[in-house]
Parts: sequence; C-alpha cells; structure tokens
Amino acid sequence: MAVDALTVLASLARDDMPVEIGQIEAIFRYPVKSMRGERLDAAALGWYGVDGDRRFALRRLEERGGMPWLTASKLPELLLYTPRLPDHVRTPEGTELPLLGDALAAEIGRRYGAPVEMMQLSHGIFDETPVSVITSETARAICRLGGTRDDIRRFRPNIVVRSASPVPFEEDRWVGGVLAFGDGDDAPAVAVQMRDIRCAMVNYDPDSAAAAPEMMKAVVRVNQNCAGIYGVVTRTGRLEVGQRVVLHR
Repeated sequence: MAVDALTVLASLARDDMPVEIGQIEAIFRYPVKSMRGERLDAAALGWYGVDGDRRFALRRLEERGGMPWLTASKLPELLLYTPRLPDHVRTPEGTELPLLGDALAAEIGRRYGAPVEMMQLSHGIFDETPVSVITSETARAICRLGGTRDDIRRFRPNIVVRSASPVPFEEDRWVGGVLAFGDGDDAPAVAVQMRDIRCAMVNYDPDSAAAAPEMMKAVVRVNQNCAGIYGVVTRTGRLEVGQRVVLHR
C-alpha cells in the first residue's frame, strides 16, 4: 500500500511539472475581422493579443442586437478582401480602396445588402478571448474528415503549434493551464480559458469562399464542435516561429 501511495504522489508531481508540448509553427493576425489574415514570422504579443489583430471590424448599421459585426459567416466573400496595412484593402477584383473610406464600406454594403461602416477598435473585437491556438495535427485531422485539402487558414488561429506528440484535439487537455512561448521566466504566456467552439467559418475556403459544410459536421461529430483553445495574455513579449511551447499547470 505504501508503494502504491508513493507512486500516485509521484505521478501527481509529474503532472504539475512544465511540459514542452512542441514549437510555434505559424503566427497569424487578422487586421480586419473576417477578412484575409497575414502570416507572420514574428509578432508582439500584448495584453490585447497579437499586435494589430482584429483592430478593425465592419459594423452593420441596421443591427440593433448584441452582435453588430459583419462576419464571413454572413458574407463569405469577406474572406477574399486583403488588408494592406496601414491604410488600404485590396478587393477580390484587385482594386485598392482606403481602409476607412466610404468606397470600401459602400462596396461591402452592396454585397451584403445592407449598410455597414468600418470601425477602429483600440483593444480589438474578439469572439471570446484575444488569443486562439490550435495544433496543426488537429486542423489536419478535421480537413481529412471533412474531405478538404489541408489548410490551417480555415481555422483562423493566432498561433499554430507543431506538437511533439501529434494527437488530434490534444488542446482540450490544456484548459486550465498556461502556455509559455520561448525560453526564460519572461517568456510571453497565455492562460488557457476554454475550448474553441467552432462556427460556420471553418466551412469556407480561404481562397474562394466556397462552402464545405462537411467541415463543421466533422468537428461536431468527433469533438463536440470544439477545435483548439482560447486564452488570455498573462505575460507580454515577442512571439517567433520556432519558439518552443511549454505547458504549465
């Protein structure tokens, strides 16, 4: 009995130890909510997420409910607009329009069928928390089950982790822990708050906006409609592709 008790205690102690879970494979930011994102080699992680992430969003002027923002779930063609910071957006047809100008809002409003305006939000506009993380293995598994080509952009993450032990949906086990990126006591860190409950955005091809409903059906079927995690920043710093990712409990 004494040996068994010691074994259990040792096991619990190991569970509390920091665990290296992989490396940063990719970093993304999305200057305008639901428009095309940018893939970065490095980025500053501040208290409100990746610097420049979702600092602009289109507001539906006739919407009086609690969610006024126009997203690609309502207008999939938004995915085909490319922000060109600091102050322009390239339309799907290749025209460059001022980010905060009337012409861009008018064009998108015509596509949507109702008036919109571009808003700048100093702290960003997020569905849940400022940072989303997913492993490339989770994304790959869902794309395979959904019958589409492997494309991490469907999941619109901020940080993609290449796992040291690639098992789909391992992110579920991170909830309640803290992810640190890089080395040292001052490494940027994110507290994992919740699983990422997916919406219809995963259905849309980032290059064509064509819908593949099988994608969301696959997430619902295999993991209760969750893929990846949401987190809040507990320590600011610099993210870089290739940094090791450590889970603290």
